[in-house]
Amino acid sequence: MAVEDKNISYRIYLVAFAIFVMAIFIAIKLTNIQWVEGEYYRKLAKERTVKNFVIPANKGNVYSADGSLLATSIPNYTIRFDAVAPKKEDFEKNVKPLADSLSDLLGKPSSYFQTELRRARANKNRYYLLARKLSYTQYMKMKSFPLFNLGAYKGGMITEQKTVREHPIGKIAERTIGYERQDERGVETRVGIEGAFGAYLNGKDGQRLMQKIAKNQWKPISDNNEIEPRDGYDIISTIDVYIQDIAHHALLKQLELYEADHGCVVVMETNTGEIKAISNLGRTTDGSYYETINYAVAESHEPGSTFKLVDLIALLDDRKIDTSKVYDSKGGDITYYNRHVRDSKRGGYGKVTLAKGFEVSSNTVMVQAVYDNYKDNPRQFVNRINNLGLDRPLGLPFKGEGKPFIPQPGEKGWSGVALPWMAFGYGVSITPLQTLTLYNAVANNGEMVKPQFVKEIKEWNKTIKKFDKQVLNPKICSDETLKKVHAILENVVKRGTGSKLYSKDFSMAGKTGTAQVDYHKGDGQMYYASSFAGYFPADKPKYSCIVVVHKPNTSKGLYYGADVAGPVFKRIAQKIFTDVPSTNEVKKLNRKILNQEQSYAAYYDKVQKKDNIVPNVKGMTGMDAVALLENFGLKVKVKGIGKVKQQSILPGQAFTRNQIITLELS
Repeated sequence: MAVEDKNISYRIYLVAFAIFVMAIFIAIKLTNIQWVEGEYYRKLAKERTVKNFVIPANKGNVYSADGSLLATSIPNYTIRFDAVAPKKEDFEKNVKPLADSLSDLLGKPSSYFQTELRRARANKNRYYLLARKLSYTQYMKMKSFPLFNLGAYKGGMITEQKTVREHPIGKIAERTIGYERQDERGVETRVGIEGAFGAYLNGKDGQRLMQKIAKNQWKPISDNNEIEPRDGYDIISTIDVYIQDIAHHALLKQLELYEADHGCVVVMETNTGEIKAISNLGRTTDGSYYETINYAVAESHEPGSTFKLVDLIALLDDRKIDTSKVYDSKGGDITYYNRHVRDSKRGGYGKVTLAKGFEVSSNTVMVQAVYDNYKDNPRQFVNRINNLGLDRPLGLPFKGEGKPFIPQPGEKGWSGVALPWMAFGYGVSITPLQTLTLYNAVANNGEMVKPQFVKEIKEWNKTIKKFDKQVLNPKICSDETLKKVHAILENVVKRGTGSKLYSKDFSMAGKTGTAQVDYHKGDGQMYYASSFAGYFPADKPKYSCIVVVHKPNTSKGLYYGADVAGPVFKRIAQKIFTDVPSTNEVKKLNRKILNQEQSYAAYYDKVQKKDNIVPNVKGMTGMDAVALLENFGLKVKVKGIGKVKQQSILPGQAFTRNQIITLELS
């Protein structure tokens, strides 16, 4: 018995000792938490109950030169339902009228919504999805529905807002307008105007200190934000929506006709360098065309015969020969270092002057002229190219500008055939926009200006930054040379390779180009790049333009620049000067520019008090009217381009969802 009592005593002491040790550890831990780690845990507790929320800044809009929207941010709403939040009597009283309202808005039977709402209530679903991608107008309607009009806590309506970027003119000029995107790995892609001017467009997010309350809800601690958000600035581009529409569809029509791989067209205002239209279309596997790559800016390739303008300027300005110098085309085939230079016309052109050789695009004539006059000093010819700026990028604000290649004497890539090959546009590589910049300089009396895509950056009606004309070269050659070049370029259209484009009622000047591409592959296939670069009207140039069509289907029988690219140039020139009003003034954006959500909200408050009433969109730009009407639930068909002059459903009339309305534009 004594032994047993003794064992019990040992166990008691052992337990007591263990408790004592545990107490010491607890005391140490409490002391550590209080004094050593106290600051960390106090901070953690504060973060879980009080934290800063980001207040997203409104992104600025991108406008055309006349104030039409090219890119804007539109609110997009997802609506969910907290089926536990409403009281039983409120739910039973309103569930049927709510289902009826949802049926009218979302197009599903009322019985479907009644069943789903009751099931969510029975399952105590606090996050039931009702609708996605609602417009601002639809969101405002849903807020007024029975039950939901009781408020978030009593009605159970949960709203999630997301801002999406929209292009009101659709896919037209999409690559140039651009975007900013981030993939799942966090890698950002910045393209076009949106990417280049993101620092201005994006604004700066704000912060607001909020405190956690019941049901995982957060409320502001004070009325003032910690950091006020600064909305992004608006970008006013140089794009003319009317000219852009003409250029896009003229190029698309020709690409489809010749089943070409891809193509581009750019229209530039001669004096300022402002890009009025730019379209880049590539063929997909199903045969349709989309803007995927900005070929005009990014694709550096052998230009072919449009490069012969460099020959003409160099020869005349260096006073090597005059336009009357006669050359023998030698049967249309000459040889340099065992490599042939051939004319497109079998048998050549006989004996012709330099001017005539240029007009008919004789490779043999132009190569002989360059080689004979510069073979002893090729650096002089190459320096002429360098002085024209063709050996370096234009320095555009966009990422991915193509890098030109001009062989330099004494450096890698130079050989005996480099000089003659350069003379007819091979062995060199430049972008279409570089070629256009050269032709524009000729049209602009020798002043070479940098292509401009943006006119100014604005905050409401205040100009933040203005982009003035940038002169790259004040005089590319003498006035005497320019006078001769002007006459020859005009004769190309009157009686040369571009004679199919000639019209006695409308003057144009330019040069055709047909370059064989991918010839190094050796697969037996013949691929071509057909081009036309020039300006119009020929006597007083207002615009310059380049058209490049890559890999037209040779089975169509035609692939020369005059046949494939030339008609696009002519169609653009004629439509601009026959369809556009005689005045082409750019309206000043001195009005207060609202973002899309503010515009819709203001319109809703002012007009849309009654359900399904058609607004008056007369006088609005077509793209703005389409965006507004589609957000009202109408399907819009458009005839013409410009501003709305007629609408098929009169203002004030009632409409049904998805009803078609036709807009006639001026």
